[in-house]
Order: sequence, then structure tokens, then C-alpha cells
Amino acid sequence: MNIKILVGFIVILFIAFVLRFYNFTLVPPSLNWDEVSIGYNAYSILKSGKDEWNQFLPLHFKSYGEYKLPAQVYISIPGIYLFGLNEFGVRITPVIYGTVTVFIMFFLGRNLFGNNFVGFISAFLLAISPWHIQLTRASFESSLATLFVTLGIWFFVKGFKKQIWFVYSMIPFAISVFTYNSARIFAPVFLIALFLIYRKDLIRFKKFVILAIVIFVILLLPLTPYLLSGERSARYKLVSITDDPGLVLRINENRGKTNLPEPLPKVVHNKITYTGIAFAKNFLAHFSPEFLFISGAPHKQHHAQRIGQLYYFQAVFLLIGLIGLFKLKQKFKGLLLSWVLLAFLPVSVTNDSIPHALRTLIAAPFFQLITAFGMLIVSVWLRNRSILWKGSVILVVLIIFVLQFVSYINNYYQVYPKLYSRDWQYGYKQVVEYIKNHYFEYDQIIFTRHYGEPHMFTLFNLNYDPAKYQNDPNLMRFETHDWVRVLRFDKFYFPDLGDEGTRFVDIVSENPSKKLLFIGRAVDFPKEVPRIFSIDFLDGERAFDIVQVK
Repeated sequence: MNIKILVGFIVILFIAFVLRFYNFTLVPPSLNWDEVSIGYNAYSILKSGKDEWNQFLPLHFKSYGEYKLPAQVYISIPGIYLFGLNEFGVRITPVIYGTVTVFIMFFLGRNLFGNNFVGFISAFLLAISPWHIQLTRASFESSLATLFVTLGIWFFVKGFKKQIWFVYSMIPFAISVFTYNSARIFAPVFLIALFLIYRKDLIRFKKFVILAIVIFVILLLPLTPYLLSGERSARYKLVSITDDPGLVLRINENRGKTNLPEPLPKVVHNKITYTGIAFAKNFLAHFSPEFLFISGAPHKQHHAQRIGQLYYFQAVFLLIGLIGLFKLKQKFKGLLLSWVLLAFLPVSVTNDSIPHALRTLIAAPFFQLITAFGMLIVSVWLRNRSILWKGSVILVVLIIFVLQFVSYINNYYQVYPKLYSRDWQYGYKQVVEYIKNHYFEYDQIIFTRHYGEPHMFTLFNLNYDPAKYQNDPNLMRFETHDWVRVLRFDKFYFPDLGDEGTRFVDIVSENPSKKLLFIGRAVDFPKEVPRIFSIDFLDGERAFDIVQVK
């Protein structure tokens, strides 16, 4: 690597790190419930060797009942060990591996297209990608999956020159299976596709391929108990298009509306046709201009809003790159197309927040690579053109890019935190800080679960002793639709203060001799009850009121 390439490479990595690290404890504006769960379970393993459920070094973390995969929890331990159980300790890990993913992109792009230019541009595009930045400034499992999938593909591509890399590639591919549910489906299916596409080459390297398969299978053996248990379908049941409680009603309604003669209504309207159409709509939604270039994904945590997953200027180069991929002789065309098509399969069987940026993040590198390839094709075409042509193209691209990038940065750091702090569960930390300062003044602390998972924010922000929590005789949980809620631990009680029987007046009347601290919404308390402290969302709307009795 000569000095110019090295300097450029370092600059790109610096940009990637700064865009992920700058003010990352405050933007996004709060740790969300998955981040505190990942962080507290990592802290629990660090301190006791067990998770919140008192399980020793588990391969699946039951957490809220959705059984989180283990990689994100275990990889978070060093950051929490060094910096503590706080925003910095939890988020420094994705900042680092997000930057490492950019590092890998350079080598992957160079190996796929045999060109340093493609390596540089694809790495730079991922470094500044709104899609990737959003999901590597907070602790999301999909961004870790993206790291290992990208690393596995790089090693696999290297295997065509030095076959031992086929074997090495199985390690990151196998690890990706332990990171995120989308990768759990994607990795094995993608590998099958690669073996089919490149079977003529791989047959010549039979010894290494067999060893690679053996290594992959051995690394996945710890999953066997999980595959044989009910845990396997816990998360799937929550999000599957086939688990919609209104599915049968809508099918019957559609049959009733049709004028087709029997038995055609049953042939046309049934679970197979309904789910098939839903799957196709979900799949194609991720290729829409609205998702890719205009407004992006609808989920507020997963995308900054008001901008596409890609920049406007990428559209033309992406199209040129795709055309070039089909027209030019490109050895890895099958790999690249399989990558993007299979990346959208897992999310297409789900029923929430479609299109989905989080579950499809492993596709993001593909778009940067093809954009870079398109830019290479254009740069080759411009070589024999006049300086005016070259200057005009470069100037237009730079203007479009700078305007959108500046708009995105302003939106992300200034507008986004204020508009969507509610979506990031803002206010829990401030509440628990108040609790920490007044804990011994009250007999019982009642904390509404209206916004979701208050027990985990309490554990996290109190740095609550994991061993004490695991063995707490007051710990009380209950399950509903494959979701686990904690009702009590220590002196904490987590009801929904809006429910009959657990309202403010009900709890006060049941505890006439106790000094109580209540945390809830403004509507949870009578207007005449004085508020001793309040917390607002960053847009000025009220998040929590705190009141006391006696």
C-alpha cells in the first residue's frame, strides 16, 4: 500500500469514526430498551457470570421474552468494563465495530472489482451512510451482523486466490448467526447460494470446501438445543405475517366481497395467496425510490427521517453500476446479486414497520459497492472527455452531495433528537436519577410501565447489583403473548397506572400506612395532587410526573 493510498485510507477511517463517535452519548437522545437490556445483561455476565434470569453464560438471553442472540451482549462487556454501565460504555462498542466495517469495505471492494478506486469509494460511502451511521451510533445487533457478514464475504472472495480463506470465511459467517435473527437466516442460505453459483470453481478446491463446511457446522453446534426448544419461534411469532390475529378475519371478509362462483373464492382468497402477496409487497418495498432515496424507513429509531437510506447522487451511479454488473464480465455478479436479494428475504415474512432499515442493514454495503462501481464506470468514460465535461460532472455530484450531507447532519444532530426523543424512551434516566437520590425516603416506589420496560431502565441506571436482582425474593414476572414483564422487585412496583385496579387511587387506598413515590404520566394523577418533579421530552411535551403520598 503506497503512501497516497495509506493517507486516503486513514482519512476515510477518521471520518467514519468521527461521524459515529461525536456526541454519541446524547444523539440518539437516550438509550432505548434494547440497549439497556443488552448493557445490563453484559454487566450481569461481567459481575456474576449469569444473565438477569440467573442463567450461567447463556447462548440466548431471554430478556423480555424475545430471546436475544448472544454476540452483542458478550461483545459489549469490554466497553462496560472499561467505561462503566452507562451510555458511553454501551455505545462505544458499535462505534468501534462500525468503523471496522468501513475498514473491511475498502478491502472487499478492491477484491471484488480488482480496483483501489472502488475500494476507496465504497468505504467512503459506508463511512458517510445515513443507514449505517444511524445503526452504529447505538447498540443494534444488526450492525454487528453486518460486520461479520461483510468480513465473511471478503474472506470468501479471497478464497478464489488462496483457498485457505474459504475455511477462514466460515468463522465470521458462523459468528453472524449468533448476532441477529436476520443473519441467522441469511448466512446459511447465502452460503448455499454461493456453493451453487461457484460450484465449478469450488469442486476444484474440494478439500478446502469440505473443511470449510465442517468448520461451519461445528461452530453452529451450540445452536442445537435452541433449535429443539420453543425459544426458536418466540421472536418469529411476534413479527410474522402468518401470526397476525386478524389474518383469518380478513381472508373471510375478502371471500365475502367477491362475486366469483364457488369454489373460486377459497382458491383466490386463502392463507397461501394472502401471505404470498404480503411477502411480495414487503420484499419489493425495499427497492422503492421512497425507501432508498426519499424518506427511508418509517421506524423512528432506525432512521433519521426526512432522508433516504442512500443519498440522491447515488441513484444514477447505482443504476449505471447495476447495468455494468450485467453487461461486463464480472466474476462476482452472482455473489453480489445473491447478497442483496437474500438480505431482504427474512424481513419480508414480517408484519411490522415495512420497509425496515434495521433488519436489512446487511444489504447496505451492497448499495455502496455498486454505487462505487458505477462511479468507476463513469470515471473511465470521462477520461477521454474534455475538462469541461469532467469538471461539470464532478461539480454537479459534489453540489448535490454536499447539500444533502449538510442537511442530513443538521437534521440528525439538531432536529432528530428533539422530534423523536419519545421514540428513544427519553426520560427514564432522569427519573431513575431522582429515585437514586431519594430511594431511602420511601416504603414503595410505583413506576408506570405505560412506556414499556421501566424495570430494565431502573436496573441499568441504578447499576443494580445483578446477584441481588437474580435472587431477589420480591422479584415477580408475568408473561403475555410471548413477552415478559417484571411486575415487582426490591421495593419497586411496575403497574400500568391507567388500568382498573392499579390506578393511583387504588394503590394509595391499599397502602394507607406507607410513604409512596409514584412515577407516571400527567393523566395518571388527579390534578389536585402536587407534582414534586417532572420530566419533559425534548420537544417540550410532558414525559413523567413524580408525586408522593405521605
